[in-house]
Amino acid sequence: MGSSPNTDIYFVFMNYDPEYQRLQAGRTKRGANELDLYLSKKHDELLKSTLEPGSYRKTLSLVIVDGFAVEITADQANALRSANGVRLVEKNQEVA
Repeated sequence: MGSSPNTDIYFVFMNYDPEYQRLQAGRTKRGANELDLYLSKKHDELLKSTLEPGSYRKTLSLVIVDGFAVEITADQANALRSANGVRLVEKNQEVA
């Protein structure tokens, strides 16, 4: 699944964030860009503060929910599960 040995894609979903809710509720074309930037920065900061630089690859930030996809190891997924603000970390499951 992942491009590196022992890595897989995991989805990380965040806890309630009032700023996300405010930006999501007031989404306009300009507001959508503001929301995208806010989430991307928030997700990047979480990864930088939790995982070793260069040891992961974020593949996307999700706007419909406050979450993102990242290519990491199982140990890194466990570290993210313990991070402040993280609600859920789930390994991507391929449907056969």
